[in-house]
Amino acid sequence: MSLVANQDSLALETLFKRYYPALCRFTSIYIKDYNKAEELIADLFMKLWDKKDELQIRSIKKYLFAAAKNLAFNEIQRVKLHILSITDREDTLDYPDTYLNPQEQLTSRESYSEIMGLINLLPERQREVLLMSRIDLLEKNMIADLLGISVRTVETLLYQALKNFRSLKTDRLEI
Repeated sequence: MSLVANQDSLALETLFKRYYPALCRFTSIYIKDYNKAEELIADLFMKLWDKKDELQIRSIKKYLFAAAKNLAFNEIQRVKLHILSITDREDTLDYPDTYLNPQEQLTSRESYSEIMGLINLLPERQREVLLMSRIDLLEKNMIADLLGISVRTVETLLYQALKNFRSLKTDRLEI
């Protein structure tokens, strides 16, 4: 890394050739899109070059993989927020829904709002794991890596979230 900090572009090129393929594969595990993973890792190396004077890195391998994981997590969050914003704007779009009649649309929106309302009542960690599992469709080991917890903890939180969700849903039906 000291060679990169000393403006040695050959050192950066060597790092790129050595770690780029592995970092792309690693990142694509999280975001499921190899092309996007390549883009994120290329950006990572650009940022590394831009900040070479500021960084104090002991292990370049650990740094690169941690940064790649963070970029993947940020991309997942960005996509999730984009999907939520599209869902929020769904009511304002001016196109006919050819699959559902107006009554079915209303029922579907009400059901979605009710489900999300119940999910929002769950404790934060349970809600986070449930959304990552059921909305983001992430596997338990990926959730564990992203949250820095064990797979067993993810399983427990998911079990508790589903149990609490069913209980909340049953309570709502009784009212």
